[in-house]
Formats: sequence, C-alpha cells, structure tokens
Amino acid sequence: MPSMKDQYCSSTMNDDDLQKVTVGKLKPHNAAINLVEYDTHWPHLFEREAKRIISALGGKALLVEHIGSTSVPGLCAKPIIDILLVVADSSNELSYVPALEVAGYTLRIREPEWFEHRVFKGPDIDINLHVFSESTSEVERMIRFRDWLRANNSDRDKYAHTKRSLAQRVWRHVQNYADAKTSIIQEIMDRANSE
Repeated sequence: MPSMKDQYCSSTMNDDDLQKVTVGKLKPHNAAINLVEYDTHWPHLFEREAKRIISALGGKALLVEHIGSTSVPGLCAKPIIDILLVVADSSNELSYVPALEVAGYTLRIREPEWFEHRVFKGPDIDINLHVFSESTSEVERMIRFRDWLRANNSDRDKYAHTKRSLAQRVWRHVQNYADAKTSIIQEIMDRANSE
C-alpha cells in the first residue's frame, strides 16, 4: 500500500520522503500499474485475513474493514487486498505490532505525521493492512469513499476510467500513481459529502 495515500492523500512524495516512512529498503517500481477486473474471490480473501487479524489481536482490533478498490464490486483494482484496522492508539506499536508479527505480518510503512498510519504486508497473500487509531478522521473518510463507490455506478466508472488511464504510464513508485489519483478522489468525495 503503498500507504493509504494511494487513494486518499494529496501529497506527492519523492524518493527521500518515501524512504523516511518505509521500514526497510525502498524498492522502485519503474513500471506501469497492473490493474485487473474485479474478482469475486477478493471478499473471501479479506474475510480470511480479517479472521487472522482478529485472532492475533482479540479485543485490540476495534474495527476491521475491507477498503480500497478490491472492496468495490465492479471496480478494477491492483490485485492487493486493502484492509483497515483500527486500534486504540496506532502510535503505541508495542500494543499490537508484536502480535501481528507473530501472525506473519510485516511492518513496511510508518507515517507518524499522517494520522500515525502504519502499513503491514501479509504472510501469504498480497495485502496492505492499514492501521489507524480510533477516532481518526481518515477512518471515516476511507469508509465513506468505499461506500459511495459501492452505491454510485457513475462515480465508480469515472474512477475506473481515471485509474486505467493513469495505470498505463510508467511510475517510479506506486505511491506516485496513487498521488496522481488525488483530484478524481477529491471530486468524488466532494459529491459524497454533499449528499
């Protein structure tokens, strides 16, 4: 995930910025983005991962939601399952990171300046597990965007068109592709918020 900024943040991050938030070595993408048509197996993959996360964290997992393009039937997506995990305090890594690591998750992104966001990769399928603290405004925004696209075919199709157009370009980092989607996301969010 690349961070959740994939879909929701307007900042443009360069190599130095990305390395600062990356746990481990930053690896350039230097390719187009692989988008595939919606796969009906994605919700099942989410459910499997949600059970593993809840099993690892118990009551510390305050909310586990399927987000991102793979959570919207009919929407093309990178074949990576985005999962939202809400904990009491995402900056308190000792309260949840060890349990997730024992379950096979690997911390890859730490963004203290952006809602104390953390991203983990999964043990056996390609996922981005996004961790935020409870009462963080970004949690509501992500869910609102997902729900709007699920209910609004016109905006879902506009978003898909923009994604397909941008995906054809060669991107140094996936994050750069994500940043390029900011204007269409904001346009859709403005409509969603006006309802």
